[in-house]
Amino acid sequence: MEEMNKDIAEETVENNGGENEASEVAAEEVAEEISEDEKPSRQEKKKIKKLEAELADAAKKLADAEEKLAEANDKYTRLFAEYENYRKRTLKEREGIYTDAYVDAVSEILPILDNMERALQYKDTENENITRGLEMIMKSFIDALTKMGVSEIEALGKPFDPNLHNAVMHIDDEAYGEGEIVEVFMKGYIRGDRVLRHSMVKVAN
Repeated sequence: MEEMNKDIAEETVENNGGENEASEVAAEEVAEEISEDEKPSRQEKKKIKKLEAELADAAKKLADAEEKLAEANDKYTRLFAEYENYRKRTLKEREGIYTDAYVDAVSEILPILDNMERALQYKDTENENITRGLEMIMKSFIDALTKMGVSEIEALGKPFDPNLHNAVMHIDDEAYGEGEIVEVFMKGYIRGDRVLRHSMVKVAN
């Protein structure tokens, strides 16, 4: 019995030893396969090179697209600036034409106002109704000019200003200051900073 157990034990040891050797061989083969798998094959190298070339081509196309976009943006910015300048210039020209036409129209009706003022200087006591009617018409006329932004240029007693006044006569009189306007022959009118008509005045000293 003891001899039989001994034989079994020896046989088990021999079998285990064989299995261990087989395991070691299998492990070595797997390790070799893994090391071989880690190394890229020729096909994989070709694929990598192809991908690298495609990536470089895509980067070049992207750079070209960015350059074209920058050029298009520059053209758009310049075109927009030119349009803005054109729009402002056109608007200014249109306003200038309107202002010139406005000034011409008002200038044509100012003599009517002058005549009405002259008529009121000679009041007829026998025809008070006519005088009162002229005064009402003149007031309406002046109110209309005021609504249009037209106002009378101040002159009498003011210092002479060549931008506003037109001196047609000079006198020397110590009773007045230097360059003082002492008489107004014809009233002047202004709208904003645009002179519609200069005041015709007499200037002292």
